[in-house]
Amino acid sequence: MGSDHYFSASPSSAEHLRRIRVTLSGRTGEVTTAGGVFSPDHVDGGTGVLLASTPPPPPGGHLLDLGCGWGPIALSLAVAAPHAQIWAVDVNERALDLVRRNAAEWGLDNITAVLPDEVPGDVTFRSIRSNPPIRVGKNELHGLLERWLPRLDERSDAWLVVQRNLGSDSLQRWLAATFHPGYTVTRAATGRGFRVLKVRRHGSPATSPIEIIGE
Repeated sequence: MGSDHYFSASPSSAEHLRRIRVTLSGRTGEVTTAGGVFSPDHVDGGTGVLLASTPPPPPGGHLLDLGCGWGPIALSLAVAAPHAQIWAVDVNERALDLVRRNAAEWGLDNITAVLPDEVPGDVTFRSIRSNPPIRVGKNELHGLLERWLPRLDERSDAWLVVQRNLGSDSLQRWLAATFHPGYTVTRAATGRGFRVLKVRRHGSPATSPIEIIGE
């Protein structure tokens, strides 16, 4: 991939389109992936842990796949919640093109794949699910989460999967220290060297301090 990263906006490396077979939300089929995007040869291990460790998504409303790559989380959400609107967000335009291609091939018309600034400002989310781009660096990652987690609806959850040896515990502490009262940060699951963090926004965000559970 040369100097490209999966979080490059417009990868300069060759596309090298490829086809892989996946099972998402009980549906098996082929998808198209490419070089210059995250985990082009298979569903990443962390994403697999996230998909196996989270409950079914809300049946309607807006759902967010933050850092969507070629789309395994977005596709899974769209299959499981056909009446919900899935927002697949990434800075990598090649990844967004792949999500659109895969959604069309799977007959899923409830996925909108866009750059971050293309999500309307008045949209809030009944669930956020993400394998966040840890390797962008701490400051970039924190800014990403500070931008999107406050857009959770009340009484809604974000689910983040982070590799243990890439700082899942420190990220959990940062989440608990950063967000305003009205949120709870929980370690919801562990597996294959990954931890799934659940960030719950409560109905009233102004009374009690953040709890941190699972340390």
